[in-house]
Amino acid sequence: MRALQVSDFATPPRLDDIAMPDPGDGQVLIRIAACGLNFADMLMARGTYQDTPPLPFTLGMELAGTVARLGDGVTGLSVGQRVAVNAGHGGLAEAGVFPAAAAQPIPDAMPFEDAAAFMVAYGTSHLGLVRRARLKRGERMVVLGAAGGVGLTAVEVGAALGAEIVAVARGAAKLEIAQAAGAHHLIDSGTEGDLRDRLKALGGVDVIYDAVGGALTEQALRAARPEGRLLVVGFASGDFPTLRANHLMVKNVDVVGFYWGGYKGFAPEVLSDSLAEVMDWYTAGKLRPHISRTFPLAQADEALEFLRSRKSTGKVVVTM
Repeated sequence: MRALQVSDFATPPRLDDIAMPDPGDGQVLIRIAACGLNFADMLMARGTYQDTPPLPFTLGMELAGTVARLGDGVTGLSVGQRVAVNAGHGGLAEAGVFPAAAAQPIPDAMPFEDAAAFMVAYGTSHLGLVRRARLKRGERMVVLGAAGGVGLTAVEVGAALGAEIVAVARGAAKLEIAQAAGAHHLIDSGTEGDLRDRLKALGGVDVIYDAVGGALTEQALRAARPEGRLLVVGFASGDFPTLRANHLMVKNVDVVGFYWGGYKGFAPEVLSDSLAEVMDWYTAGKLRPHISRTFPLAQADEALEFLRSRKSTGKVVVTM
């Protein structure tokens, strides 16, 4: 079978032919139909992600496909069942072996492309906003990078929770997509000056959803209302923001770290409950993944470059 493999961190990932794996105890073999790309995949290819597996490994954090074979001791799943998996790696391949406990059944009406684009982005935004940021109905939230993979889902989820959403993105086209997802206010980060002044003009913000980092974070934080919350999701800009502790103290502002994947290790039931809720929202028509482009597996390197170049909005998906 074909798989996009990382053999060392000095050379780009390469599409190789590798042996078809057999499922062990508690595992399932999945014929993969689609794999959603994430910013973390690019970090993993360079060996800089916090959960980079040992070399060699196959890229691809989240995937969807069909159960092809069950390992010993697996119950609750059947051959031919449609599932999505937050695997951490292994999704950019024609097949793969994964823990049965990580396989989430998906509705028959849910396309594999949607399922592969769903778990990480919507799971991150839902759990981050509900559990960590404690977003309340009627509060104002600014989303930095509002047209990106997780940012766009934050707009959708925040709007569904009844918040007033301020979308920050670069360019009119990206802002239009954020508006369609439920944003109430639009700010072009490329042309409209200091973000702090724009947010202050709206009356400040209660929650900052930050998957960008750098100067935008610092500017947004200065527009936080008393008892505001900065939810730290990632650093797509490549820069870590500098936060002034005296500003946090004077306004009683919280800085809340959030790593969605970490819950797999210490509270997996929290992840499961969150994913079940957003899956129900999808079934009810409240959520619709925005996939800007799909690529075949043979062009997986181009798909990663498309994501890296920031040309994408929402998710990029590779199909098998």
